[in-house]
Amino acid sequence: MAGNSLVLPIVLWGRRAPTHCVSSLLLMDEVPVVVTGCQDGQLCLWDLAPDLQLKPRALLFGHSGSITCLAKGSGAGQQPHVVSASESGELCLWDVTDGRCLEFTKLACTHTGIQFYQSPVGSQREGRLLCHGQYPEILVLDAASLEVLYSLLSRIAPDWISAISIVPSARNQEDTVMAVSVTGTLKVWSIASGASPGMQDAAPLFEEESKPLSYPNCRSLSLCPFAASSLLLVCSQSWQLLDAGDYSLLCSVPIGKQRAWSGGEFLALERVIVWSEEGRSFIYGLPSSCLPASASFRSSVGMSMDKRIPPSLLAVLDRAEQELLICPPLTRFFHGHKALPPRLLIQGDSSGRLSLWSIPDTLEPTKGLQPTASLSLQEAFERLRPHPAGIIDQLSRIPNRPDPIEVTASVYIPLHGRLVCGREDGSIVIVPATQTATVQLLQGEHAQRRGWPPHRTLRAHRARVTCLLYPHQEAGRYDRSALLSGSLDFTVILWDLFSGAMQHLFHVHGGDITQLLVPPETCSSRVQQCVCSVAGDHSVALLSLRERKCLLLASRHLFPIQVIKWRPAEDYLVVGCSDGSVYVWHMDTGALDRCVMGTTGVEILAACAEAAPEALGHGALNLKQAVSRRSLAALKSVAHHKLQSLATNLLAPGAAGKDSLPKHPPHSLMVQALKASTWDAAIHVLFFDVEALILQLLSEEASHCSQCPSQSPSQSHPDACQGLPKGSSFLSPQRAAVLLQQVKESIKENIKEHLLDEEEEEEEAGSGSHGIGAHREHRKPLTLLEPNVTMDTAKLFLSCLHAWGLHPALDQLCLERLGMLKPHCSVAFGFLSRGAHMSLMLPGYDRAFGADPIGSEDPIGKGTYGVSRAVSTQHLLSIISLANTLMSMTNATFLGQHPHKGPSRPPRPGAPETPRAKAPPAIAAQGHIKQGWSQLAAMHCVMLPDLLGPAAFRPPLLEMLARRWQDRCLEVREAAQALLLAELRRMEQAGRKETIDAWAPYLPLYMDSVLSPGVSTEAVQMGSTSPDPMGTEAKVQEEEQELGDDDIPAACLPPLKKASSSSSSSSSEERRKQATAIILLGVIGAEFGAEIQPPRLLARPRSSSQVPEGFGSTSGTAADYSLARHTCKALTFLLLPSPGSRPPPPSALRRSAIDLIGRGFTVWEPYMDVSAVLLGLLELCADADKHLANITPGLPLSPAADSARSARHALALIATARPPAFITTIAKEVHRHTALAANSQSQAAVHTPTLCRAKGEILRVLEILIEKMPMDVVDLLVEVMDIVMYCLEGSLLKKKGLQECFPAICRFYMVSYYERSHRIAVGARHGSVALYDIRTGKCQTIHGHKGPITAVAFAPDGRYLATYSNADSHLCFWQMNTSLLGSIGMLNSAPQLRCIKTYQVPPVQPASPGSHNALRLARLIWTSNRNVILMAHDGKEHRFLV
Repeated sequence: MAGNSLVLPIVLWGRRAPTHCVSSLLLMDEVPVVVTGCQDGQLCLWDLAPDLQLKPRALLFGHSGSITCLAKGSGAGQQPHVVSASESGELCLWDVTDGRCLEFTKLACTHTGIQFYQSPVGSQREGRLLCHGQYPEILVLDAASLEVLYSLLSRIAPDWISAISIVPSARNQEDTVMAVSVTGTLKVWSIASGASPGMQDAAPLFEEESKPLSYPNCRSLSLCPFAASSLLLVCSQSWQLLDAGDYSLLCSVPIGKQRAWSGGEFLALERVIVWSEEGRSFIYGLPSSCLPASASFRSSVGMSMDKRIPPSLLAVLDRAEQELLICPPLTRFFHGHKALPPRLLIQGDSSGRLSLWSIPDTLEPTKGLQPTASLSLQEAFERLRPHPAGIIDQLSRIPNRPDPIEVTASVYIPLHGRLVCGREDGSIVIVPATQTATVQLLQGEHAQRRGWPPHRTLRAHRARVTCLLYPHQEAGRYDRSALLSGSLDFTVILWDLFSGAMQHLFHVHGGDITQLLVPPETCSSRVQQCVCSVAGDHSVALLSLRERKCLLLASRHLFPIQVIKWRPAEDYLVVGCSDGSVYVWHMDTGALDRCVMGTTGVEILAACAEAAPEALGHGALNLKQAVSRRSLAALKSVAHHKLQSLATNLLAPGAAGKDSLPKHPPHSLMVQALKASTWDAAIHVLFFDVEALILQLLSEEASHCSQCPSQSPSQSHPDACQGLPKGSSFLSPQRAAVLLQQVKESIKENIKEHLLDEEEEEEEAGSGSHGIGAHREHRKPLTLLEPNVTMDTAKLFLSCLHAWGLHPALDQLCLERLGMLKPHCSVAFGFLSRGAHMSLMLPGYDRAFGADPIGSEDPIGKGTYGVSRAVSTQHLLSIISLANTLMSMTNATFLGQHPHKGPSRPPRPGAPETPRAKAPPAIAAQGHIKQGWSQLAAMHCVMLPDLLGPAAFRPPLLEMLARRWQDRCLEVREAAQALLLAELRRMEQAGRKETIDAWAPYLPLYMDSVLSPGVSTEAVQMGSTSPDPMGTEAKVQEEEQELGDDDIPAACLPPLKKASSSSSSSSSEERRKQATAIILLGVIGAEFGAEIQPPRLLARPRSSSQVPEGFGSTSGTAADYSLARHTCKALTFLLLPSPGSRPPPPSALRRSAIDLIGRGFTVWEPYMDVSAVLLGLLELCADADKHLANITPGLPLSPAADSARSARHALALIATARPPAFITTIAKEVHRHTALAANSQSQAAVHTPTLCRAKGEILRVLEILIEKMPMDVVDLLVEVMDIVMYCLEGSLLKKKGLQECFPAICRFYMVSYYERSHRIAVGARHGSVALYDIRTGKCQTIHGHKGPITAVAFAPDGRYLATYSNADSHLCFWQMNTSLLGSIGMLNSAPQLRCIKTYQVPPVQPASPGSHNALRLARLIWTSNRNVILMAHDGKEHRFLV
């Protein structure tokens, strides 16, 4: 999946909840949410009600190892964040409201504890994370960016730290960190607040004191929060109370044999609670010698154990369910939460159960306290009605079993839209993915049919299927029909996917098959046709699909296999085991080359990872290695290599097409099976790629329009529907026809034996109404010929996304006209965030606490827009962009009659009639359908907040929309722009003001400078201030890939010059924020310009209430409106490269800048160098036609074409917003350029190339201006003519004439062209006439009128020129010179002109005051060489004679 595309997961959980063996636990401060981390690396978010009822809300995926610790990641009053660390050293920062991963990093060490701490830096407090674990120091991280700022080191006995506690200091600015190491040494550091990290980077902090205590295996250390005078130190064998001043022992309680303490906290000043590993908790009352307020405080110091008064046991808290657990439960105590009981003990165990105790003030020592509430994930699943659906539940029900058969493995084949599911009983089901998902999620007639989606069952395994592989998907060299399955019965079976026949059974392993892999491309040709299987008896085999035999069985490994690597150059297979041993097998001979342990093994595995395919590179080197290792295969491979490279070059296009084919078109739907742990049933996640879906819809539409509709709809084949040239190299039409014929025949043979499962056969015997023939008919589409996958995907996705139940009329229209379906129950969505981290909603996430388990009729669908702002953003973007796409297509309805559909299924007798029976006439229906889609888009874009109400609606996130302002997919881009503007309008001026204030600090500040007429020197200065302002193209590309939900590569931005240089957040995050700030402020500026613009000049007095709000937090000061200037500077910086550097690659951010400059030109104009900006835009448009010519309809534009398109649009916007500015600027550039060209010394003019290359573009803009704003053009007609003369080729003009070359300008009566002498006369506003001679390119001006010229005309023989001005009511005749030299333009002589006659004419009154009528007042028509008519607009004529 591409990093920055819009991908939405939908989850089908199945009946069995995922395993969740709790390994860490946290109750959030700000919100009533419990976060648990488990051994398998997932996090679970549980909502907590004030009466302590629990509800699991979401599962977060992203860690690869067990979660070792959790900590809060934000201070009070901020968004609630949580930090999680895993065994493999990963750290993630999550947003608790929606499960977004905000930041992630990986350190080469395992953390076992993290503490959040707010360090006062200057006036504000900044979050820090103190991490400790399996390394001899404490790392201090920035809580926002997860960067290591500095570390706390030990001088004396450095050791792993097992527990820490932070003591805030009230008096001075120094906080204290206490820590206990694994060996029992207590260490103290003091952190100076406000010290700049830069200082601490240089010198690490060492401890201030270190004291050995004889308490090893410390489990927790906590300072008494009520009076900071005592420390509770819990070790595995005893717990101690120490004096916080000098760490002397006040009291101690041991625990019996075979048991261990695992932690403790202070309940009150005189009570502590301590818990043991078996999950029981004990509350002790402290003796008076331990209470700082009592007189006998510290009286026990130094006494022997038997003389001290021991703490008294007040109560015991027992676990409710005494079920057997595989590992000790985890207990934590929390106090002081705002919305919950004050003292809470929470325990999580290996069965995924959370138990909560609310501890009362008065304790009864006799009976144990029972948990107030307790819930396991499985219980939560069982309470739900209807049950959470699995992917093929309707095909897996067995009459006498309550639960359906579990799916244990699955693979999705996007090429055919098929999902292959292996089940517990050994059977394999092949089913169309969209149709089976539709049955599970949506309600409709299909839900009643038994065995509905036509499917095929393959039976041969005798035990559960453990893994499936479709090798053609991994590499195009494999046969399309090959499907492999591995099972618990030790066998691997090769199936024919199309016919369903078993082709071979491999029985080589002595254990269950755990994994099936494909060898890399660079292996020998024999190995390339193999598949590698790994089994539970620690063996690895290479199974040849071509020869149908086992080539290599590597089976001497003593420990479970963890990793398999390849060294194709030496023909080695490298196997890494869980104990760290590495076995190197020779693939050709099957011999064990060597077995190594320790660092050598690690190095060998690392070398395999480095050995890219290019390792074949140097022939001599390879030959030397081959000889030295006596490797036969390597010798062969070196010999083959030359031949191979030759063949590769010859066959390159074919081979490339073949291999990239399955990977190339992004698939609109991917189905991925997830397992929390190996023995779980598979959870199926459907990933909908919105962009790919839109592309497929549009390209199908395009191919549908270009073909005749009667053709068989094989377009559901994604390759065909992509219309890519690559598809052609793969399957020639003849080959396809043969293949289809074979498939059809095999289907006919197999239809009886495979397609009809046992249940269906019974059903058929029962239903005499339609015999086998009908059944065979509607079972047919199992081949490549199948109903349109793309439309089915869109139907499923839109039906899940739509907010049902808010607008009854629209719901009705969606069901009847558009063919959407309502969901059964709320759909469990997911959210994909950066770095492929994912949160998945658990079923029932939107039910009220303790809701009636029998599905209460809650309105379905409202849930998704009330979950969180990020989720709303993604869902609204998806539904609006899809609805707009479908609106632009012809007849895009999901009902049966739309023309894209394949052979439609005959309706099942007795099935309810769908509304397609009474279809209105085609054209009307078409209009209704388009209207339906537009209403659907409008409801989600504009009406949703009002329909849901402000309390329930979570508005979309502005920054996520801003990042998609110029998304590469046009439909998503339009949706994002519409949503962002709708949201800005909805929040009104106050909200916009807040947004401006929030983002203004991130706006990069550029130096202001004097602008020279040609080059903008601000760019020069910028170039010197930032070392690499543009970033390299590669960097940008890489950033585009990895930014996840942010489409903006911010490599083009300079380092941020913020006032608080102390905030050292990571550069990528910083740049992303800068980019977002530029776009957000640019949008607000462009669309709501009045709010940022200064009152023009104070010439117009305004009342204070009228003065618009300033832009930015500095309103009212002298720098009041600097923000508009800075935004403008940032936008122009993105558009114009600094001189001397390469132009920046086209990126989404640069496109956004171009777009916003165009949209808000009237706002930015005072602050920008207009000519530089226009030339920059023209530079981008220069090759627009070339880029935009070869666009395939439906496919996204290439970045260059997209930039050209944006620049073209921006130019048109600028020109129509400020025609005078555009015309004068371009005319000035033209004059400067002609002057430079004339001056032969400076032939290398700075801007020559741009103006020359963009001539066509300038003319295009002028045409738009003449069309839309003729009055503005007339005012500057001479300048316009200068530009036209520059842009048109002289020779072409001579040949074709002005009327043909640029007809738009000939519409004006004050322009006349005389063909024979190639002269053009143009009347100007100030009464002069400009005469152009095309042959010489010279222009001459004559003055004869006192007002604007209304019309000019040359006489038919070219001897006279008549000019008329309505303002001074004069008609003048000018005699052109007819001297021989002048007429042929020799000696550069200008034509001599003299006025020979002037007539007074009564003025013509315009028909109406409109400005357009003033242009058409009167025209001059010559009837002969001496006679002219002045024709007024009302038809009156005046005739004159020269």
